[in-house]
Amino acid sequence: MTHVETNQHPKKRLIDPYNRTISYLRLSVTDRCNLRCTYCMAEKMQFLPRQKLLTLEEIRDFGKAFVTLGINKIRLTGGEPLVRRGIIGLVDSLASEEGLDELTMTTNGLLLEKKAKDLKLAGLGRLNISVDSLIPEKFRQLTRFGDIKDWHKGVNAAKEAQFSNIKLNVVVLKGFNDLEICDLAEYAIANEFDISFIEEMPLGVTKSHDRVQTQVCCGDIKQQLSQKFELIETLERTGGPSRYMRVAGTKSKIGFISPISENFCGACNRVRVTADGRLLLCLGNENSIDLKSIIRNHPGDENMLNEAIRGAIQNKPERHYFDPSRTDILRFMNTTGG
Repeated sequence: MTHVETNQHPKKRLIDPYNRTISYLRLSVTDRCNLRCTYCMAEKMQFLPRQKLLTLEEIRDFGKAFVTLGINKIRLTGGEPLVRRGIIGLVDSLASEEGLDELTMTTNGLLLEKKAKDLKLAGLGRLNISVDSLIPEKFRQLTRFGDIKDWHKGVNAAKEAQFSNIKLNVVVLKGFNDLEICDLAEYAIANEFDISFIEEMPLGVTKSHDRVQTQVCCGDIKQQLSQKFELIETLERTGGPSRYMRVAGTKSKIGFISPISENFCGACNRVRVTADGRLLLCLGNENSIDLKSIIRNHPGDENMLNEAIRGAIQNKPERHYFDPSRTDILRFMNTTGG
């Protein structure tokens, strides 16, 4: 779905110092996950104490506040959002917010077998499902202990639930899954899914691989795909950073997310709220404010929360400066909120 920002009332728009309209919130419900993907987490993670996590009611209130300020798309993230108890009820409460055009979720898919139908009935519109290999041994290696059979069961359940759109997300690592790019695209096309290929970002110190050695740029991915598929340029967007191409003769789009090789910050329309209630203004910077303290110390004060959000947006950085050869951002992706 394409959203037209100019239809928003001027008083209900968040505009940063670079005249970018912020219309998209990624809302993390937990830092916990049932996998330990090598590019996302350390093998032995120290998770946040539960008392530091936002309650479901606080997450709902944050969602409501951002919608009031002009956000029209919310993506629920983690960690793995489906490990959070009460997630179906949260989806139900957020989906009913007037002014919210789209409620989506990013998941690793392993828990969808039991939850896909209920998520759809609760009002979840679209799903992004992560998968970095369809080879059982590689899947286990990249996730550290995931079972591809469980992933397939989850994807099949999502298809049966008839979500309006399912997209696969693939982080490409040279020497791990870069030879599967076309196979993954073929799988997506056969199932009438979209798929996005993502350059790895230097978030958190990892010991499993050297990011300089495993970096694959989207230009190389596109070249590999173009040898097998007829790719057609398109201006279609889904509100996120993917730049899409249509696959001729199919219903599928292939997206490219290139935070390293082709900076896309000029069109950034996103902010994140972490699982412990920090408003993170940029994935590649540490700029953030503690919204949790506001909502807990001043319960029910919507004006104070709204003004804090508005003020924070004025500190949104112009861009990130990722470099695979160094790790400037020590927080892992599960802490950031995908």
